[in-house]
Amino acid sequence: MPRPLWSGAISFGLVTIPVKLVSATQDRSVHFHQVHTEDGARVRVRKYCAVEDREVPAGEIGKGYEVSTDTLIAVTDAELESMPLPTAKAIEIVAFVPASAIDPVRLSGDSYFLQADGQVAAKPYALIAKALARNTKVAIAKLAWHGRERLVLLRVRDGVLVAHVLKWDDEIRDPAELAPKELEVTDAEIDEAVHLIDSMTTDDISGYRDTYREALEAVIEAKAEDRQPQAPRAAAGKPDGKVVDLMAALQESVRKAQAARGETGEDAQIHEMPASKPKNKTTAGKSTKKAPAKKTGKKTAAAKKPAQRQRGA
Repeated sequence: MPRPLWSGAISFGLVTIPVKLVSATQDRSVHFHQVHTEDGARVRVRKYCAVEDREVPAGEIGKGYEVSTDTLIAVTDAELESMPLPTAKAIEIVAFVPASAIDPVRLSGDSYFLQADGQVAAKPYALIAKALARNTKVAIAKLAWHGRERLVLLRVRDGVLVAHVLKWDDEIRDPAELAPKELEVTDAEIDEAVHLIDSMTTDDISGYRDTYREALEAVIEAKAEDRQPQAPRAAAGKPDGKVVDLMAALQESVRKAQAARGETGEDAQIHEMPASKPKNKTTAGKSTKKAPAKKTGKKTAAAKKPAQRQRGA
């Protein structure tokens, strides 16, 4: 079990629950050191004082805020710890909201398990965990940690409280200027896109692996054993920018998704574009509406025309 990163208490109304904060994830990335390409020696970053022109040990390094180009305001750890914040040693629950109300863009990527700290915390910890598990709401709390106050989301996973760090409102950019201009998309194209989503829907994503890390580890292993790494597979070509038949691309994507799931025969049916309904026009009181095409084992021309006309970039 990893060591606790923080200890304090959950403040839930008048209930106080001593807890420890433990990282919920682990970094499995491959990390590199900087080396001198001429001889392979390590390149180290040393911290120097610009005034005394000497290397400074960690014990002499503090925090400073730049208020102007040549002016730094030193702030000590003691001053930060003495700030009058109610969240300094507590995770203060401020509200409960429906889980669906949290925009995923607010999640910062940092997640932590909350461990009950001692026997006295066991019962109130279990109480709030069971209460959260019984409904669809999550807790929103504030926590002062690592020199700043953070907004966190608390939820339950397998009986354990999990804290997800959230972005503040002013940390999220307005995406309005990035949205594409309004383009014409037919209902048939939307229906086929929804069909593709259904074909790729799953309840379990545990089988996906970090294939880049695996390939990188294989390269490092080959070099360590003084042999040539395995030749890479041919990379997919870059898009050529040509206009494609959007409906045909969607239907082919559905076929591939269903084939990957092992669906064949009747299970691998494709939604064809519906024939457009001709409008009724009258001339001298007579209707010019055409009779519907006869049903045959093959696609009718009326059913094919819209598919040929629908194109997207």
